[in-house]
Amino acid sequence: MPAPPAPPASPAPPTAIRAARRARALHQRGLQAGAAGRPAAAAGHLRAGLLVLGWADDDENHGNDVREPPLAARLLISLAHQEAEQGRTDYGLRLLDIAEPMTAADDRGILLSQRALLLMRTWRTSEALRFFDEAVPLLELSQEYADTVVLARVLLNRGVLHLNVGAVRRAYADFARCQRIATGRRHDSLAAKAAHNLGCCDMLAGDIPAALKLFSDAEEGLRLTAPEWLPVLATDKARALLAVGLTAEAITELGSAIAAFRRQRLDQELGQAELALAQAALAARKPVLARRWAAAAHQRFRRQGNDACAYVAELTRLRSQFRAPRRRVGPIADEAALLAGKLRGCGLGNDADLAELLAARALIARGRPAAARQRIASAASGGGAPSLEVSLLRRLARAELAELEGRPGAMLAELRAGLATVQVRRGRLGSIDLQTAAGLLGADLAAAGLRQALARGSAPLVFAWLERSRAQAFLARPVRPPADPRAAEIIAELRQLGYLIRDAELNGTRDPAAIARRARLQREVREHSWLAAGAGDVTSGATLAEVSAAARATDQVLVSLLAAGGVLHAVVLAGGRVRLVRLGDFAAAAEATLRLTADLDAVAGRRLPPRLEAVIKESIGHQIDVLTAEIIAPLRSLLGDGALVIVPTGALTSIPWNMLPDLRGRPVTVCPSASAWLTAYRRRQPAPALPSAPPLLVAGPDLDHAHPEVIAIASIYPGSRVLLAESATVGDTLRGLDGTPLAHLAAHGHDDRENFLFSRIDLADGPLMAYDIQQLVTAPRQVILSACDVGRSVARPGEELLGFTAALLYVGAATVVSSVARVADDAAVAIMTAYHRRLADGAGPALALAEAGAIEPLSPFVCFGSG
Repeated sequence: MPAPPAPPASPAPPTAIRAARRARALHQRGLQAGAAGRPAAAAGHLRAGLLVLGWADDDENHGNDVREPPLAARLLISLAHQEAEQGRTDYGLRLLDIAEPMTAADDRGILLSQRALLLMRTWRTSEALRFFDEAVPLLELSQEYADTVVLARVLLNRGVLHLNVGAVRRAYADFARCQRIATGRRHDSLAAKAAHNLGCCDMLAGDIPAALKLFSDAEEGLRLTAPEWLPVLATDKARALLAVGLTAEAITELGSAIAAFRRQRLDQELGQAELALAQAALAARKPVLARRWAAAAHQRFRRQGNDACAYVAELTRLRSQFRAPRRRVGPIADEAALLAGKLRGCGLGNDADLAELLAARALIARGRPAAARQRIASAASGGGAPSLEVSLLRRLARAELAELEGRPGAMLAELRAGLATVQVRRGRLGSIDLQTAAGLLGADLAAAGLRQALARGSAPLVFAWLERSRAQAFLARPVRPPADPRAAEIIAELRQLGYLIRDAELNGTRDPAAIARRARLQREVREHSWLAAGAGDVTSGATLAEVSAAARATDQVLVSLLAAGGVLHAVVLAGGRVRLVRLGDFAAAAEATLRLTADLDAVAGRRLPPRLEAVIKESIGHQIDVLTAEIIAPLRSLLGDGALVIVPTGALTSIPWNMLPDLRGRPVTVCPSASAWLTAYRRRQPAPALPSAPPLLVAGPDLDHAHPEVIAIASIYPGSRVLLAESATVGDTLRGLDGTPLAHLAAHGHDDRENFLFSRIDLADGPLMAYDIQQLVTAPRQVILSACDVGRSVARPGEELLGFTAALLYVGAATVVSSVARVADDAAVAIMTAYHRRLADGAGPALALAEAGAIEPLSPFVCFGSG
């Protein structure tokens, strides 16, 4: 007889059904709170759900009495993640152990992937990867999870693990697949996170513009779907900015991220941001700040059980200690060598190499070349492509070893190779902002090279080294910022805001909302400019023979200044010979420059009490005497009485050279490097006596002398294109500037030292910004800026200049005449009218300016580029 049918399963009691329903609802609330970046609240919901199912604590024995074990397992798996988010990773792993025997077969892939994620957080990378690799096939086969956002999320996490150990190709494959699944399922926040991590792949590969473009795309998506993730994105964006030398911007990003992580109580991410901030402070040469944040990160990682990241934090602390003025290199060498082994054991090859190289540099400082050589060799034994930081530090360590062993040629060869590597990175950057910031990456190499060149006392070698290490952004091909409708909208709004802010200021009020809005939009435009990719090619600097021949052909003396160890030096090219001359105290000259420009600002166009005016003018005379004593006096026998080309350094870029008694009435041209001068000189040749096309003459608003000045100059150039009053718009001025042989702009100017792209001059409908100058198809040949102090520049490491005048030179203008201090209205009209008369008579710009400035004893105008 056939067996009787089995009795139907007893239906679950209503209480159990309600409990399960309630637990599922609490599980969803927990997941939502976790996704919103509130791990503590998420854990509360999940514990409540477990309580409903009869599970009260983490004692394994209580699992036998729990209702709906598979559901309880899901809650435990989710709770483990939220506990880890709050820094209790070991506890989270224990919860997963409890959940495992209760987990349904279809959920096993989730359990394994969660275990992998927590192991990854503690940097147990090999174990984590094994569990990820087990989880992915299970999720692919599961009817519930195959091709869903759960699988995509696991792929995202595994990609992060690959990224952490430098397996960029594998990481890219996981992120790309995650993005495809998330996009197909319209899970926008996960797709944005995938884009974010694809940007991290580009960052590790050295393509910073591509990384920043993906970060920008991800930020737009996350702002709409997962704003709580934005601080994580900001942390990685800061690392990208560090990779191109923008330390201040990176520190700003990280400060905001740290505040957000503290509010959200995201302990894991907070530790990463603290570590990144320590590294940013280290790059910014702020060792005390770096040590403080490294110690905070180290303590946090230790609490989390994250040994690997704790080791990296300790390495950052040691590196900052090595930078300190008073250091004990012996302990640093021993500790760094020990750390190298620990880091390599965690799979952190690049960090291990950094530790080996730090140990090597400390050993070199102790005079132990054999031990240092072994450490340098160990740093090259890990295989794989080293990071740019490791490559440059290896070159520096090898150079220092060669110097210790008395091999100066080998030392300079290593340093040259390192700076060439920086130039390759610079060539991939299209933004002038990023190109100039990249000078920081090679600052230590450049300083070591100049020190060795000076020690050898060779003028040709010092000249060559200067040209290899300063103003290198001028050697990169200019790239126009990427255009899109959003950027155009922002620029239009910025002009309107500029107009409104200026109007309010003229009426004696401030518009705080408009000022804040302008700052936000300026930041957005600046970051948009970073997305431009470089042309990939960088021209080589000029040789001593080329510069010397050009200087001799034009009967000019070139003086290239540098500071080392607080002392000024000059390389002088005169009459076909090159000499190295020790000058005076750099700090004294820099201080005198700052005081002089401040004094000139104070007396420009103001009616001051006679006694105060006398005091300021006495100070001006004193500062001029200091500059003469520290710079000019040691050079008198070499300068002759002809034209000069001066390559300044640091704050000395703002000296009004024609105010110095020895240089009054002499043509003086200022340029950021000899190579830049030669390029500008070649652009200006042949120089016609009169412009080949009508000059552009522009009078900006709210400047009393602008209109009569431009009318007077127009009489010198019949047929000039004149823009006055309301016709002096940004659009018409830009069109007139494009390719013009001569442009004169009489308008208020403002140098933005924090963001040089928005250094600007005021026109009828708003500001003409340095950002706009980069849009020109053909650079103007000569530009005269006759008002305010837009000739002042900010110098980044490597003598990379920022400012409105610098922006014109970067795009290819041969000559820019501008003021390094405020100038009185009547003086500006007299000097500029005389200048153009001499220019029209056939004088070169530097000679015309020298003769025109002779009528005003306090003329702050300078000829930049080519004279």
